Amino acid sequence: MTDRIDGWTHILPPAYLARLRRYHSETGRLKRWLTMTTLFDLDARFRLMDRFAPYRQLLTLSMPPIEELVPPGEAAEAARIANDGLAEIAARHPDRFVGWTASLSLLDPAAAIEEAQRSASLGACGVQIPTHILGRPLDEPDFAPVFDAVAALGWAIWLHPVRGPDLPDYRSESASKHEIWWCFGWPYDSSAAMARLVFSGLFDRHPGLRVVTHHMGAMIPYFAGRIRQGWGKDMGSRTPSGDSSLLGPGLLRAPIEYFREFHADTALSGEVGAMRCGLDFFGAKRVMFASDFPFDAEGGAYLVRETLAGLDALGLDAATRDRVMQGTLHALMARQQTP
Repeated sequence: MTDRIDGWTHILPPAYLARLRRYHSETGRLKRWLTMTTLFDLDARFRLMDRFAPYRQLLTLSMPPIEELVPPGEAAEAARIANDGLAEIAARHPDRFVGWTASLSLLDPAAAIEEAQRSASLGACGVQIPTHILGRPLDEPDFAPVFDAVAALGWAIWLHPVRGPDLPDYRSESASKHEIWWCFGWPYDSSAAMARLVFSGLFDRHPGLRVVTHHMGAMIPYFAGRIRQGWGKDMGSRTPSGDSSLLGPGLLRAPIEYFREFHADTALSGEVGAMRCGLDFFGAKRVMFASDFPFDAEGGAYLVRETLAGLDALGLDAATRDRVMQGTLHALMARQQTP
């Protein structure tokens, strides 16, 4: 059987969790996390993983982002604690974990660059970055040096959506209802961040920079036609001349070409049609198996089981399945030389 490597799974290292407990009670912000034992209890995690053998994982720090969980002045230190914990867990259990991605706090870009370089020396194979930094978009000029440093390291970026109930569904309300902020808000947040990165010229400055988008590229594959048409010859036709600054500078290529260069994962809760749509848009060389472990009511079992079943239902040929199950991830973990 093809080795199955889950390319986007979350964990809370012990020392990092202890730091979070200083600021959050077990009935408050951490409530859901502390009831999900596979998020921090390795023995419970291993028992569940054994049910899907052969099965290994790549580790990423659990959301919410560091900046939302600790005071601003402690964010850089919390990132160091998290990365030390991730490195230790991966090194102690190489049979379980193929590697880990670093986490940074972009509140202090200089400290983030230093931490990225330190994490690379510890063995990190990439970096996880949220789709905004406390509401600030990733294309702000202050963050550009961090992206330059990541590109220089040859790392791929795992781009994780972030959105909460404080962003209402309608202007007349103060909060999002029915957890719409999670179900539909997260894919929107990913899509908006992807667009801002494209139109910022990031991929013109750093050709070949690899960005992995959670949940199969969010809205992008389904709305590819709107991207081609609306951000093609129609681009700017809806914007009054006085607001032309909202459009920004031009790109070297058509926007749709940049969107096709993102990578994506299969974390779609097993939905076969959505997987097929994403594979058609990105191609198997840019799609990796990932489940978003362990965020379900079964501590991760549901997501892994349903994602694998969905991939089975696609009827992929052996070479394509092998690429999705492990080949794409191995390519993303390899450092890429800067052009």
